[in-house]
Amino acid sequence: MRVVALISGGKDSCYNMVQCVEAGHQLVALANLRPENTDELDSYMYQTVGHQAIELYAEAMDLPLYRRTIQGSSLDTGRDYSHTPGDEVEDLYQLLRTVQKERVEAVSVGAILSDYQRVRVENVCTRLGLQPLAYLWRRDQEELLSQMISANVNAILIKVAAVGLDPEKHLGKSLAQMQPYLRQLSKKYGVHICGEGGEYETFTLDCPLFKRRIVIDAMETVIHSADAFAPVGYLRFTKMHTENKDTVTSVLPRGACPCRSSIDRMTEEEECADQAEDEPPESPSGCDITHSRSPSGFQWVGGICGLQCEELDVQKQTSTAFNQLQSELDSKGWHMRDIVLVHLYVKNMEDFAQINTVYKKHFGINPPARVCLQAPLPAGQLLQMDCLFHAWGPSPVDPVVQEEGCYLRREALHVQSLSHWAPANIGPYSQAYRVSAGTWIAPVASLILFTFSAPPTFASKCS
Repeated sequence: MRVVALISGGKDSCYNMVQCVEAGHQLVALANLRPENTDELDSYMYQTVGHQAIELYAEAMDLPLYRRTIQGSSLDTGRDYSHTPGDEVEDLYQLLRTVQKERVEAVSVGAILSDYQRVRVENVCTRLGLQPLAYLWRRDQEELLSQMISANVNAILIKVAAVGLDPEKHLGKSLAQMQPYLRQLSKKYGVHICGEGGEYETFTLDCPLFKRRIVIDAMETVIHSADAFAPVGYLRFTKMHTENKDTVTSVLPRGACPCRSSIDRMTEEEECADQAEDEPPESPSGCDITHSRSPSGFQWVGGICGLQCEELDVQKQTSTAFNQLQSELDSKGWHMRDIVLVHLYVKNMEDFAQINTVYKKHFGINPPARVCLQAPLPAGQLLQMDCLFHAWGPSPVDPVVQEEGCYLRREALHVQSLSHWAPANIGPYSQAYRVSAGTWIAPVASLILFTFSAPPTFASKCS
């Protein structure tokens, strides 16, 4: 894919670019959001310290750089994000909208741990039809820092704000120099070794993707807070330039991605499974909707198919199925928000995109987890849905369930970025859904349970 890289100057955004290239993508542009008339902005989203040297990235990488001044502020700071005029996230939307003239298809983002940042980047990408690439997401931080250093990402500390980090001692030191000390701080104080708790920020001077290295000729230390235990300070670059590199450090060959081998194995196993499939068994007849429930509050509705006697195309059958589902919900006093898992069976996977067009209209920001399988449905039937429900209480805005005296918010894992951590969703579904304390509904586990304990009942009769 053609990729625009969101860059802050830091090690994370830079190393994620390296990962994108290793994965076979093409970097075609850089994008950065900068503060207005200040070194550093109090932003929930963006690293702005060191912004004076960002212009040199374009020269170092020989790529066009798109920049925008941050005009908004942090207004919508909730777990999820929706379009909010005046929020700083909308500056990112406008920036990437401008970059689309480069025919970009994906966005490189260096998020490691922040759900806050990931959710907002994914929101912007979804609105613009772009695929986020977050290959550092949820990686083990100590291992990740070692890989950055081994990959010749030469970054220096430009801000410190944690116990054990001193602006006078540690600013300007490289990651390689600081790695042993950061390990000590992590063990002693619980400091995030990659700085994900805001302990420090970095600026990258060189990496395998740079055609020219960045050189800082002059800089000054700014003490933001002279706290006795955790002083905060940063570097302000006042003079810098790029220069030719003595030797060209090539990017690691394709296949060096640490998770590529496991991904390849997964793909190979799926292909082998497809090739080894026997003729599908005959499905039983009947279009009856089935109901079952468990003592713990789960309720299962199966056989939602939308089948009518007249011929319907797949989108109309999907709409009819949702009408049928809504009728079932209304009769029981349930809501769409109570659905935590959907098993979707389709007769032909080529219909998947058309089904999704209708499906996604019925769920909000955090849709239920979903398993989708191609299955031998009866003649005329193009899809079937089986749904698992769990009642959450009366509030559709902030649903809470009381369980054993404790109030629990329902929680969805809805990751849309491509990463090494977990498969990104490719449709309107969450990878997992929390239904009680410590209990998650995950599609893979549910599929195994469903396959071996309760095979689906397929419909064939009009009703």
